[in-house]
Amino acid sequence: MKPQLYSYWRSSAAFRVRIALNLKGMDYEVIPVHLTKNGGEQMSEGYGNKNPNRLVPLFDDGKNSIHQSLAIIEYLEEIQAQPALLPSSPIDRAWVRSLAMDIAVDIHPISNLRVLRYLIKQVGANSEAKDAWYQHWIKVGLDSIERQLSSDPRVGRFAFGDQPGLIDICLVPQMFNALSTKMDVSPYPTLMKIFHECMKLPAFIDASWEKQIDAEGSNPSI
Repeated sequence: MKPQLYSYWRSSAAFRVRIALNLKGMDYEVIPVHLTKNGGEQMSEGYGNKNPNRLVPLFDDGKNSIHQSLAIIEYLEEIQAQPALLPSSPIDRAWVRSLAMDIAVDIHPISNLRVLRYLIKQVGANSEAKDAWYQHWIKVGLDSIERQLSSDPRVGRFAFGDQPGLIDICLVPQMFNALSTKMDVSPYPTLMKIFHECMKLPAFIDASWEKQIDAEGSNPSI
């Protein structure tokens, strides 16, 4: 049986894992989990039994299942070392992880679907307030990442050197989110340069929104 990835076409976290699997050249089957239809398929008893946190992604290789995108990606790195998604030296690995966490831990969780739903349904925020919240936290995060990457000598064609890795895997889905809300990305020339380099590669293209079997729309325009 192929490993299965429970995924949603617009999920940033699932997008990260799709990119990592593609970069590793691993064969896998996408199992769509619609996050908005019928109250969200992730809330079903069947999916909850597989993944009690009721989020995507979930990676299942037939023997073990792993949730949380960064944990899945680290697992893939450990079972198949090449091509490497992390650098070899401990300090560089820590730096790469820190930038990846800036995105996956600090930006994404407070602007994801369930938080936005809560703002509207429980807090009473209107659409304009919800959009302002969303863009504010993305901007705070991207401002920081742009400052870090714009002056660091480790940056090359990609965020670390000239091969795509963990930072790029986290950055591209987040830039998709920014672009989809028509955010002004002109303050982020370094991030957009890296983004464009990534989006030349089949691993990123094939993991993108419009390439998914459950896609309901196109990639955001730039």
